[in-house]
Amino acid sequence: MKREDKNTIIDNLKESIGNSKHFYLADISNLDAESTSKLRRACFEKEIQLVVVKNTLLRKALEKFEGKFEEFYSLLNNSTSIMFSQVANIPAKLIKEFRKTSEKPILKAAYVEESIYIGDDQLDALSSIKSKEELLGDLILLLQSPARNVLSALQSGNSKLAGIVKTLSEKE
Repeated sequence: MKREDKNTIIDNLKESIGNSKHFYLADISNLDAESTSKLRRACFEKEIQLVVVKNTLLRKALEKFEGKFEEFYSLLNNSTSIMFSQVANIPAKLIKEFRKTSEKPILKAAYVEESIYIGDDQLDALSSIKSKEELLGDLILLLQSPARNVLSALQSGNSKLAGIVKTLSEKE
């Protein structure tokens, strides 16, 4: 591969990493063609961009971020794939689902919400992270709860008040 081509790939990787809020490094080596095709199809359906990269080129792209991703350097061995996603937990859920039928992909590391997660044992924690939309939904439900209680109390008080007024009017 020519140096120009390598520099283009490094620049493209750097741009993708810089523009992505969340990315996962995974090992998909030893997957047969059929399994790889299924994984790529599943990634496409979940709007995850799956890119297989050379470790040296990925390291050079990560080095351009001046120490932000130093923890990843030691993990760049064997086969490495990057999964770029706009939603933090979807790649982790996809990996867990895919691993029900296969040994791979294995999570090497992840960069999610400006935090670094190292190792396959972090998969459960990553899959339980709520997305921005899920957090907003929870917040709205929490904010609606007191308003519902007040409305309910007012409505039940209204019928009690009407009953009291009716009883008092009948006594006279």
